[in-house]
Amino acid sequence: MDKVNLALGAMYFGTRLDESAAFDLLDRFVDAGGTLIDTADCYAFWSDPSGRGGQSEEVIGRWLARRPGMRDRVRLSTKAGAEPVGPGEWPANRQGLSAPAIRSAVEGSLRRLGTDRIDLYWAHMEDRATPVEETVGAFAELVGAGKALRLGCSNHPLWRVERARQIAWRGGLPGYTALQLRHSYVQPRPGASVPDQGHRFGWVTDEVVDYVHSDPGLSLWVYTALLNGAYTRADRPLADAYDHPGTTRRLAALARVADELGVSRNQVVLAWLTGGDPAMTPIVGVSGPGQLDEALAGAALVLDAGHRALLDAAA
Repeated sequence: MDKVNLALGAMYFGTRLDESAAFDLLDRFVDAGGTLIDTADCYAFWSDPSGRGGQSEEVIGRWLARRPGMRDRVRLSTKAGAEPVGPGEWPANRQGLSAPAIRSAVEGSLRRLGTDRIDLYWAHMEDRATPVEETVGAFAELVGAGKALRLGCSNHPLWRVERARQIAWRGGLPGYTALQLRHSYVQPRPGASVPDQGHRFGWVTDEVVDYVHSDPGLSLWVYTALLNGAYTRADRPLADAYDHPGTTRRLAALARVADELGVSRNQVVLAWLTGGDPAMTPIVGVSGPGQLDEALAGAALVLDAGHRALLDAAA
Protein backbone atom coordinates (compact mmCIF):
# COMPACT_ATOMS: atom_id res chain seq x y z
CA MET A 1 0.00 0.00 0.00
CA ASP A 2 1.15 3.56 -0.62
CA LYS A 3 2.68 5.51 2.26
CA VAL A 4 -0.34 7.83 2.19
CA ASN A 5 -3.57 6.04 1.24
CA LEU A 6 -5.08 9.16 -0.31
CA ALA A 7 -5.28 10.33 -3.91
CA LEU A 8 -5.06 14.03 -4.63
CA GLY A 9 -8.00 14.88 -6.89
CA ALA A 10 -6.87 17.27 -9.61
CA MET A 11 -10.23 17.79 -11.33
CA TYR A 12 -10.19 21.59 -11.21
CA PHE A 13 -6.50 22.22 -11.74
CA GLY A 14 -6.22 24.79 -14.50
CA THR A 15 -9.88 25.86 -14.39
CA ARG A 16 -11.29 26.79 -10.98
CA LEU A 17 -7.83 26.50 -9.43
CA ASP A 18 -5.04 28.42 -11.14
CA GLU A 19 -1.70 26.90 -12.00
CA SER A 20 0.26 28.52 -9.19
CA ALA A 21 -2.16 27.24 -6.54
CA ALA A 22 -2.21 23.79 -8.13
CA PHE A 23 1.60 23.62 -8.13
CA ASP A 24 1.67 24.56 -4.44
CA LEU A 25 -0.80 21.81 -3.56
CA LEU A 26 1.07 19.22 -5.60
CA ASP A 27 4.36 20.15 -3.92
CA ARG A 28 2.81 20.05 -0.47
CA PHE A 29 1.15 16.71 -1.15
CA VAL A 30 4.37 15.04 -2.29
CA ASP A 31 6.38 16.61 0.54
CA ALA A 32 3.92 14.98 2.97
CA GLY A 33 4.49 11.55 1.41
CA GLY A 34 1.62 11.53 -1.08
CA THR A 35 2.12 9.69 -4.35
CA LEU A 36 -1.31 9.23 -5.99
CA ILE A 37 -2.61 11.97 -8.31
CA ASP A 38 -5.99 11.43 -9.95
CA THR A 39 -7.32 13.25 -13.01
CA ALA A 40 -9.06 12.58 -16.36
CA ASP A 41 -8.70 13.72 -19.94
CA CYS A 42 -12.10 15.45 -19.76
CA TYR A 43 -11.42 17.53 -16.62
CA ALA A 44 -12.95 19.98 -16.36
CA PHE A 45 -14.79 20.47 -19.65
CA TRP A 46 -17.84 21.99 -17.93
CA SER A 47 -15.63 24.78 -16.55
CA ASP A 48 -13.70 25.18 -19.80
CA PRO A 49 -14.82 27.84 -22.33
CA SER A 50 -13.82 25.49 -25.18
CA GLY A 51 -15.99 22.74 -23.69
CA ARG A 52 -13.34 20.05 -24.18
CA GLY A 53 -11.27 19.82 -21.01
CA GLY A 54 -7.69 18.66 -20.67
CA GLN A 55 -6.47 21.54 -18.50
CA SER A 56 -5.91 19.36 -15.45
CA GLU A 57 -3.58 17.00 -17.27
CA GLU A 58 -1.75 19.95 -18.81
CA VAL A 59 -1.15 21.57 -15.42
CA ILE A 60 0.16 18.29 -13.99
CA GLY A 61 2.39 17.89 -17.03
CA ARG A 62 3.89 21.36 -16.60
CA TRP A 63 4.41 20.71 -12.89
CA LEU A 64 6.25 17.47 -13.63
CA ALA A 65 8.39 19.18 -16.29
CA ARG A 66 9.56 21.76 -13.75
CA ARG A 67 10.34 19.17 -11.06
CA PRO A 68 13.23 16.97 -12.26
CA GLY A 69 12.90 13.43 -10.98
CA MET A 70 9.33 13.97 -9.78
CA ARG A 71 7.78 11.61 -12.30
CA ASP A 72 9.39 8.64 -10.57
CA ARG A 73 8.05 9.77 -7.17
CA VAL A 74 4.37 9.92 -8.10
CA ARG A 75 1.78 7.63 -9.64
CA LEU A 76 -0.51 9.16 -12.24
CA SER A 77 -4.13 8.09 -12.54
CA THR A 78 -6.16 9.35 -15.48
CA LYS A 79 -9.20 8.25 -17.46
CA ALA A 80 -10.65 7.83 -20.95
CA GLY A 81 -14.16 7.57 -22.30
CA ALA A 82 -16.02 10.68 -21.13
CA GLU A 83 -14.37 13.58 -22.97
CA PRO A 84 -16.69 15.50 -25.36
CA VAL A 85 -15.34 14.98 -28.87
CA GLY A 86 -18.04 16.11 -31.26
CA PRO A 87 -21.14 18.25 -31.69
CA GLY A 88 -24.18 17.79 -29.51
CA GLU A 89 -24.77 17.53 -25.81
CA TRP A 90 -22.78 15.48 -23.30
CA PRO A 91 -22.91 12.56 -22.63
CA ALA A 92 -24.17 11.68 -26.11
CA ASN A 93 -21.03 13.24 -27.63
CA ARG A 94 -18.51 11.55 -25.33
CA GLN A 95 -15.54 9.75 -26.85
CA GLY A 96 -16.59 6.30 -25.64
CA LEU A 97 -14.50 3.16 -25.28
CA SER A 98 -13.98 1.90 -28.83
CA ALA A 99 -10.46 0.80 -29.74
CA PRO A 100 -9.79 3.92 -31.88
CA ALA A 101 -11.14 6.17 -29.10
CA ILE A 102 -8.92 4.55 -26.45
CA ARG A 103 -5.83 4.74 -28.65
CA SER A 104 -6.48 8.40 -29.38
CA ALA A 105 -7.29 9.21 -25.76
CA VAL A 106 -4.12 7.69 -24.34
CA GLU A 107 -1.93 9.58 -26.77
CA GLY A 108 -3.61 12.83 -25.81
CA SER A 109 -3.19 12.14 -22.11
CA LEU A 110 0.46 11.13 -22.47
CA ARG A 111 1.16 14.30 -24.42
CA ARG A 112 -0.59 16.61 -21.94
CA LEU A 113 0.98 14.89 -18.93
CA GLY A 114 4.41 14.91 -20.56
CA THR A 115 5.07 11.28 -19.70
CA ASP A 116 5.58 7.96 -21.43
CA ARG A 117 3.32 5.98 -19.13
CA ILE A 118 0.16 6.15 -17.05
CA ASP A 119 0.36 4.24 -13.80
CA LEU A 120 -3.39 3.56 -13.52
CA TYR A 121 -5.58 4.09 -16.59
CA TRP A 122 -9.34 4.02 -16.12
CA ALA A 123 -12.36 3.37 -18.31
CA HIS A 124 -14.20 6.48 -17.11
CA MET A 125 -17.78 5.47 -17.89
CA GLU A 126 -19.39 2.57 -19.67
CA ASP A 127 -19.99 2.49 -23.42
CA ARG A 128 -22.72 0.05 -24.41
CA ALA A 129 -22.32 0.91 -28.09
CA THR A 130 -18.92 -0.82 -28.11
CA PRO A 131 -18.47 -4.57 -27.54
CA VAL A 132 -16.77 -5.28 -24.23
CA GLU A 133 -14.27 -7.50 -26.05
CA GLU A 134 -13.10 -4.53 -28.12
CA THR A 135 -12.62 -2.33 -25.07
CA VAL A 136 -10.76 -5.07 -23.17
CA GLY A 137 -8.46 -5.69 -26.11
CA ALA A 138 -7.68 -2.02 -26.62
CA PHE A 139 -6.78 -1.45 -22.98
CA ALA A 140 -4.66 -4.61 -22.93
CA GLU A 141 -2.84 -3.31 -26.00
CA LEU A 142 -1.80 -0.22 -24.04
CA VAL A 143 -0.40 -2.35 -21.22
CA GLY A 144 1.54 -4.43 -23.75
CA ALA A 145 3.02 -1.25 -25.19
CA GLY A 146 3.98 0.06 -21.74
CA LYS A 147 1.70 3.09 -22.07
CA ALA A 148 -0.49 1.95 -19.16
CA LEU A 149 0.89 -0.03 -16.24
CA ARG A 150 -2.42 -0.94 -14.63
CA LEU A 151 -6.10 -0.75 -15.62
CA GLY A 152 -9.17 0.38 -13.70
CA CYS A 153 -12.89 0.75 -14.27
CA SER A 154 -15.00 3.70 -13.08
CA ASN A 155 -18.77 4.18 -12.98
CA HIS A 156 -19.66 0.79 -14.46
CA PRO A 157 -22.31 -1.64 -13.23
CA LEU A 158 -20.67 -4.56 -11.49
CA TRP A 159 -21.88 -7.14 -13.96
CA ARG A 160 -20.07 -5.36 -16.79
CA VAL A 161 -16.92 -5.11 -14.70
CA GLU A 162 -16.99 -8.86 -14.10
CA ARG A 163 -17.76 -9.59 -17.75
CA ALA A 164 -14.75 -7.52 -18.84
CA ARG A 165 -12.49 -9.18 -16.29
CA GLN A 166 -13.59 -12.65 -17.38
CA ILE A 167 -12.93 -11.81 -21.03
CA ALA A 168 -9.45 -10.61 -20.11
CA TRP A 169 -8.79 -13.68 -17.94
CA ARG A 170 -9.89 -16.13 -20.63
CA GLY A 171 -7.74 -14.36 -23.20
CA GLY A 172 -4.69 -14.15 -21.00
CA LEU A 173 -4.88 -10.35 -21.12
CA PRO A 174 -4.37 -7.72 -18.43
CA GLY A 175 -7.73 -6.66 -17.02
CA TYR A 176 -9.19 -4.25 -14.51
CA THR A 177 -7.62 -4.39 -11.06
CA ALA A 178 -9.26 -1.31 -9.57
CA LEU A 179 -12.74 0.18 -9.27
CA GLN A 180 -13.53 3.87 -8.84
CA LEU A 181 -16.98 4.79 -7.53
CA ARG A 182 -18.71 7.33 -5.32
CA HIS A 183 -18.83 6.59 -1.60
CA SER A 184 -18.93 8.28 1.78
CA TYR A 185 -19.97 7.55 5.35
CA VAL A 186 -23.45 9.04 4.89
CA GLN A 187 -25.51 7.54 2.08
CA PRO A 188 -28.62 8.76 0.19
CA ARG A 189 -31.94 6.93 0.21
CA PRO A 190 -31.87 3.95 -2.18
CA GLY A 191 -33.04 5.06 -5.60
CA ALA A 192 -33.09 8.77 -4.70
CA SER A 193 -31.73 11.23 -7.24
CA VAL A 194 -28.57 13.06 -6.14
CA PRO A 195 -28.13 16.35 -8.05
CA ASP A 196 -24.32 16.27 -8.26
CA GLN A 197 -24.05 12.62 -9.36
CA GLY A 198 -24.30 12.16 -13.11
CA HIS A 199 -23.25 8.51 -13.24
CA ARG A 200 -26.13 6.09 -12.78
CA PHE A 201 -23.89 3.21 -11.73
CA GLY A 202 -21.24 5.25 -9.95
CA TRP A 203 -21.96 4.08 -6.40
CA VAL A 204 -20.35 1.71 -3.94
CA THR A 205 -22.91 -0.85 -2.78
CA ASP A 206 -22.74 -3.77 -0.36
CA GLU A 207 -22.23 -5.99 -3.39
CA VAL A 208 -19.26 -3.90 -4.55
CA VAL A 209 -17.69 -4.08 -1.09
CA ASP A 210 -18.14 -7.86 -1.02
CA TYR A 211 -16.75 -8.17 -4.55
CA VAL A 212 -13.60 -6.21 -3.71
CA HIS A 213 -13.19 -7.93 -0.34
CA SER A 214 -13.25 -11.34 -2.04
CA ASP A 215 -10.42 -10.48 -4.45
CA PRO A 216 -7.07 -9.39 -2.93
CA GLY A 217 -5.94 -8.23 -6.38
CA LEU A 218 -8.74 -5.67 -6.69
CA SER A 219 -8.64 -2.22 -5.08
CA LEU A 220 -11.37 0.35 -4.54
CA TRP A 221 -10.97 4.10 -5.02
CA VAL A 222 -13.82 6.38 -3.95
CA TYR A 223 -14.73 9.92 -4.93
CA THR A 224 -16.92 12.61 -3.34
CA ALA A 225 -15.81 11.11 -0.03
CA LEU A 226 -16.40 14.36 1.87
CA LEU A 227 -19.70 15.23 0.14
CA ASN A 228 -18.43 18.57 -1.15
CA GLY A 229 -17.92 19.95 2.33
CA ALA A 230 -21.31 18.98 3.78
CA TYR A 231 -19.82 17.36 6.88
CA THR A 232 -18.23 20.57 8.13
CA ARG A 233 -19.74 23.55 6.29
CA ALA A 234 -23.16 24.99 7.08
CA ASP A 235 -23.24 26.61 3.63
CA ARG A 236 -22.96 23.19 1.96
CA PRO A 237 -26.07 21.32 3.17
CA LEU A 238 -26.73 17.75 2.18
CA ALA A 239 -29.09 17.19 -0.74
CA ASP A 240 -32.68 16.13 -0.01
CA ALA A 241 -31.76 12.57 -1.01
CA TYR A 242 -29.82 12.28 2.25
CA ASP A 243 -32.82 13.26 4.38
CA HIS A 244 -33.66 10.00 6.18
CA PRO A 245 -33.28 8.55 9.70
CA GLY A 246 -30.03 6.76 8.86
CA THR A 247 -28.36 10.07 8.08
CA THR A 248 -29.41 11.49 11.44
CA ARG A 249 -27.97 8.51 13.28
CA ARG A 250 -24.74 8.51 11.30
CA LEU A 251 -24.15 12.24 11.71
CA ALA A 252 -24.65 11.86 15.45
CA ALA A 253 -22.13 8.99 15.60
CA LEU A 254 -19.70 10.95 13.45
CA ALA A 255 -19.95 14.02 15.69
CA ARG A 256 -19.41 11.91 18.81
CA VAL A 257 -16.27 10.22 17.47
CA ALA A 258 -14.85 13.49 16.15
CA ASP A 259 -15.43 15.21 19.50
CA GLU A 260 -13.90 12.35 21.49
CA LEU A 261 -10.81 12.30 19.28
CA GLY A 262 -10.52 16.07 18.93
CA VAL A 263 -10.47 15.93 15.12
CA SER A 264 -12.77 17.12 12.35
CA ARG A 265 -15.68 15.12 10.97
CA ASN A 266 -13.92 15.07 7.61
CA GLN A 267 -10.94 13.36 9.19
CA VAL A 268 -13.10 10.71 10.82
CA VAL A 269 -14.80 9.98 7.47
CA LEU A 270 -11.44 9.56 5.75
CA ALA A 271 -10.14 7.35 8.56
CA TRP A 272 -13.30 5.22 8.34
CA LEU A 273 -12.74 4.74 4.61
CA THR A 274 -9.01 4.05 4.66
CA GLY A 275 -9.11 1.78 7.69
CA GLY A 276 -12.02 -0.40 6.66
CA ASP A 277 -12.08 -3.90 5.24
CA PRO A 278 -11.50 -3.57 2.38
CA ALA A 279 -9.45 -0.41 2.78
CA MET A 280 -10.56 2.25 0.31
CA THR A 281 -8.50 4.97 -1.33
CA PRO A 282 -10.34 8.31 -1.11
CA ILE A 283 -9.84 10.82 -3.91
CA VAL A 284 -9.97 14.24 -2.28
CA GLY A 285 -10.05 17.52 -4.17
CA VAL A 286 -8.86 20.52 -2.18
CA SER A 287 -8.58 24.24 -2.88
CA GLY A 288 -6.00 25.25 -0.29
CA PRO A 289 -3.21 23.98 1.98
CA GLY A 290 -5.45 23.84 5.06
CA GLN A 291 -7.85 21.47 3.38
CA LEU A 292 -4.97 19.33 2.12
CA ASP A 293 -3.39 19.09 5.57
CA GLU A 294 -6.76 18.12 7.07
CA ALA A 295 -7.23 15.39 4.47
CA LEU A 296 -3.73 13.99 4.94
CA ALA A 297 -4.23 13.87 8.70
CA GLY A 298 -7.57 12.10 8.21
CA ALA A 299 -6.07 9.46 5.94
CA ALA A 300 -3.36 8.84 8.55
CA LEU A 301 -5.79 8.63 11.46
CA VAL A 302 -6.39 5.13 12.86
CA LEU A 303 -9.72 4.52 14.53
CA ASP A 304 -9.77 2.14 17.48
CA ALA A 305 -12.15 -0.82 17.48
CA GLY A 306 -14.68 0.93 19.71
CA HIS A 307 -15.00 4.02 17.55
CA ARG A 308 -15.20 1.99 14.36
CA ALA A 309 -17.91 -0.21 15.85
CA LEU A 310 -19.86 2.88 16.87
CA LEU A 311 -19.65 4.30 13.35
CA ASP A 312 -20.56 1.01 11.70
CA ALA A 313 -23.53 0.38 13.98
CA ALA A 314 -25.21 3.68 13.11
CA ALA A 315 -27.46 2.98 10.16
